[in-house]
Amino acid sequence: MIKILVIEDEESVRENLLDLLEAEDFETIAAANGRIGVNLAITESPDLILCDMMMPEIDGYGVLTALRQDPLTAAIPFIFLTAKSAKADFRQGMDMGADDYLTKPFTRAELLSAIMNRLERQATLKKYLSNQTVSKILSPKNQLLEISLHKVIKNQKFLEEFEVYYQPIVNINSGQIIAAESLLRWQSPELGLVTPTEFIPLAESTGLIVPLDRWVVRSVCQQIKTWHDAGVPYLKVTVNLSVMEFNQPDFLQKIVEFLEINNLEPHYLEIELTESMIMQDVNSAIATMNDLQSLGVSIAIDDFGTGYSSLIYLKNLPVNTLKIDRYFIHNVANDSQKSAITKALIEMAHNLDMQVIAEGVETEAELSFLRQNNCDAMQGFLFSRPLPAAEFENFLWNNKRLPRLPV
Repeated sequence: MIKILVIEDEESVRENLLDLLEAEDFETIAAANGRIGVNLAITESPDLILCDMMMPEIDGYGVLTALRQDPLTAAIPFIFLTAKSAKADFRQGMDMGADDYLTKPFTRAELLSAIMNRLERQATLKKYLSNQTVSKILSPKNQLLEISLHKVIKNQKFLEEFEVYYQPIVNINSGQIIAAESLLRWQSPELGLVTPTEFIPLAESTGLIVPLDRWVVRSVCQQIKTWHDAGVPYLKVTVNLSVMEFNQPDFLQKIVEFLEINNLEPHYLEIELTESMIMQDVNSAIATMNDLQSLGVSIAIDDFGTGYSSLIYLKNLPVNTLKIDRYFIHNVANDSQKSAITKALIEMAHNLDMQVIAEGVETEAELSFLRQNNCDAMQGFLFSRPLPAAEFENFLWNNKRLPRLPV
């Protein structure tokens, strides 16, 4: 049963809302003020929150701010109830992370429509995320992982346990490092080294991926600025984002904030999205991608070619970089089908004014094939594994380059 938390200080309005929702078979929880509402949101884990905007002591803005800052409640859908009519008030709430608003007095149909639209969107998101995990029933190991992940994020121990690694991206013609992909690593005091394939699905399914993604973007922006100040002005770094963070109402606001804090020019940051993320809601994704590009932030599609329906949309996507999945690169020089697909992807991307990066390059034969077919750049173990920032810096200072292959 869907559980809805109603935070409303006017008793008559609150009781009417509860009666209406219970008549529609929703489970309800009620809070008479913002302080109680925040506590109930943390302890009861509702599926959706309806919150009055204007309340004494803690108003709706304060409730929303508190919930969005807490990893346990950051992803709960939030709808404002307001008697205000000024668009500035609505815009402020949406910019802070609200998902929708209803202006009082509203009809039963308007209320149910707002609730169902938001729940349907959340259900689509949860369906996607559940497909990324092997099971909703956690093993004892995964239960311990989830508890540890909650603790490190709740206690803001990012720097103590998480570290961002960087895998060099190399221009195939010049051999020079031109960019890097950032990759998160977790060294837990209790669990030891936890692989991304273990903790990322858990973070996504619990909503903890949102504060985790934001810490990574902030850290990467700081690191890019550090390298630029040290004399590496050309370096761009890509950041992988989860679908949950990409769909957060304040996502763009946070990107702008991290860039401004570090006085960083936007084109040095590249947001890396997967093909499946974009295809989940093409129109919404395109709108957000256009907003990113209007800021000056670059966009890359990762794992391209592994889906089925994206080719017809590719020409409409505002994308700077196409990354060819390592599945197609592995043994590409000796596999006629992979060879044909990779050649076609490179040519198609170039026709659409995109840069092409091959992922997972491990052999000289693969590199030779990519060079012969005008692929722009590569990353993979042939050149380097992902590195801690200090080791990556050594590559930069020593001007490590991709060796030219014999013709």
